[in-house]
Amino acid sequence: MTSTPVTVLGLGRMGAAIAALLLRTGHPVTVWNRTPGRGDGLTGATVATELAAAVAASPLIVSVSASTTAAAETLLPLGSALRGRTVLNVATGRPDQARDLAAALERHGARFLDGAMLAVPQTLGTPESVLLHSGSESARAEYADVLAAWGTARYLGADPGAAALHDMAVLGGMYGLFAGFFQATAMVGGSARGFTDDLLLPWLRSVLDLLPMLADEIDSGEYPVSFSDLAVNRSGLADIQATAAGAGVRTDLLDPLLRVFEEQEAAGHGSDSFSRAVAALRPEPVH
Repeated sequence: MTSTPVTVLGLGRMGAAIAALLLRTGHPVTVWNRTPGRGDGLTGATVATELAAAVAASPLIVSVSASTTAAAETLLPLGSALRGRTVLNVATGRPDQARDLAAALERHGARFLDGAMLAVPQTLGTPESVLLHSGSESARAEYADVLAAWGTARYLGADPGAAALHDMAVLGGMYGLFAGFFQATAMVGGSARGFTDDLLLPWLRSVLDLLPMLADEIDSGEYPVSFSDLAVNRSGLADIQATAAGAGVRTDLLDPLLRVFEEQEAAGHGSDSFSRAVAALRPEPVH
């Protein structure tokens, strides 16, 4: 296997972990950080003091910025210096931002891959670390071995925005879980830790096992009831809302879901699975 020189731009916790992993797997690594001194602990890495020199050192540039916007602000002023390089952007950002950056880099003669890390630095290099990436097919093929060392690398196709879309969707699911947790602990009062350990966490773990079944309902497009229908859940959620309000607890996190259930029941879908909420959220199909 040929060792590919790689430049890592940005040495926060994730950037430093990526650089260290690349060094462990035998790649010549050049690092650059806007604030000097961050690369001093990366034994074996070449620390570049100038951004242009860092980019010139390697064919593969891994940009680990706080956002895709920040990555663009760092990279695009380099202009023609990017020609012939492949940029892998590992940052949280929107799909449209990834597509815009891909187009701008292409005008400068560079290839683009957008990456979304479903991982923390401690899991990097293990199967639990998932790297979603999309964009240039030729770049993906050329650097597949490099990316595979990061953990579970999943290529989502040539659309530069695909990885960011899936990243935003996964994070949306995460925040939905947090919303339920915040609502529940606000309602109970007392020890949030005791309630979480004794009741909420065991229940949520069992409920997670239902998600594949609900996903099958959604994929069918018919929303058959394999767990619970929408009318029952509308009624139950209304009772939860009333209970919270009666205790003086705000229901802002519950209200939108109840509104969707009410709309779907009013439209005659009360006997469908409550997973039909997905149909209400998606745009109407174009005929």
